[in-house]
Amino acid sequence: MSRVAIIGAGPSGTAALRAFQSAKAAGAEIPDVVCYEKQEDWGGLWNYTWRTGLDANGEAVHGSMYRYLWSNGPKECLEFADYTFEEHFGKPIPSFPPREVLADYIKGRVEKAGVRDWVKFNHPVRWVEHHEKDDNFTVVAYDVKNDKQTSEKFDHVIVATGHFSTPNVPHFDGLDKFEGRVLHAHDFRDALEFKDRDVMVVGSSYSAEDIGSQCWKYGAKSITACYRTSPMGFHWPDNWETKPLLERVDGKTCHFVDGTSKDIDAIILCTGYLHHFPFMHDDIRLSTTNRMWTPGLYRGVALEKNPRVMYIGMQDQFYTFNMFDAQAWWARDVILGRIEIPSLADMQAHSAEWEKREGTLETDEDLIWFQGDYTQDLIDQTDYPNFDIEGVNKTFMEWEHHKHEDIMGFRNNGYRSLMTGTMAPVHHTKWTEAMDDSMEEYLRT
Repeated sequence: MSRVAIIGAGPSGTAALRAFQSAKAAGAEIPDVVCYEKQEDWGGLWNYTWRTGLDANGEAVHGSMYRYLWSNGPKECLEFADYTFEEHFGKPIPSFPPREVLADYIKGRVEKAGVRDWVKFNHPVRWVEHHEKDDNFTVVAYDVKNDKQTSEKFDHVIVATGHFSTPNVPHFDGLDKFEGRVLHAHDFRDALEFKDRDVMVVGSSYSAEDIGSQCWKYGAKSITACYRTSPMGFHWPDNWETKPLLERVDGKTCHFVDGTSKDIDAIILCTGYLHHFPFMHDDIRLSTTNRMWTPGLYRGVALEKNPRVMYIGMQDQFYTFNMFDAQAWWARDVILGRIEIPSLADMQAHSAEWEKREGTLETDEDLIWFQGDYTQDLIDQTDYPNFDIEGVNKTFMEWEHHKHEDIMGFRNNGYRSLMTGTMAPVHHTKWTEAMDDSMEEYLRT
């Protein structure tokens, strides 16, 4: 029997687990599947820990999750096609769940699938190497509980560790002597820390938008957002100011490239993350930046130079959970021999066409339709339940409109499920007033 290693049991890894389990449930003979997870439970980034730096086992903290996080996109756009929110919670729920609710939903599907025994928890992977002669892989992991290394052979490897764990930290003159708090978004945990403080977020993407909004919501004195290329462009509250990029820091005074300056108490670097796979040997390691199309991956999944290695969830993302599903089902069917991998030249030619289209994308609408088309292309090749991709795209468009209409109130809107057709109820409390993000409070009717 062939063997498959899955590295990571977050949304991408659990998608792969569910893909194989669904094939087995339909009567297919599947490989021996072993999933390695460095945390003590599945859920990936959706697990919250107060820890930063190193975890209780001395491993680098994987999670970038913080208290009070609510989904910043409609749940209707990430819903599993084979396991709806209504099935999980037994009723329709509002469109923007907090972290605890989404974590429960992710875990609910794989718990129902009964695949927990396929996962080796507390097993960070140390090394993966391909053996050309036998065309197989050695996976070396550390068994935390028994304090020993393990080494196993596999025929395929699926890397599902995500790419939101290794901070990208730019240099700014004077930051080493800043007379305040400085941290990367990866280490942000509690917005209450910044109550009554003048906070600056560096960046203009989702982390800056949401962390700045969280600090504003929980009582920051002021928010300053500085950008490298273009501002976020929303209608911010009165105590929110937008600046061009930070140039240097002098004491607590931040100087910007337009010649202006402002005294700041805390700097939060919302400057993105690196695709970082130090456990993969050079010849099977993906090297890329955060893009809509990932060079070197056939169909955005299979490593062109060795298609026995798959990477799931490596793209810049509008689509998330259901795109990971589409990728996982496709990867599974390649491994099961249902989908044939073409020659290297044909793989590269196929990728070049998608990369060419990526180069034409200008607006968020372009990016959304591009990723919707990509997800549909994968679904069309497998038995993953088809769903209304165009409807998801249109929901994203409506969401974007609501954000530009009211950036602090967009979470008060509801959308229709593309899986069940049910309209989400309006949450009982406006987001700006909802200070309790527990699942119990969120699901209260």
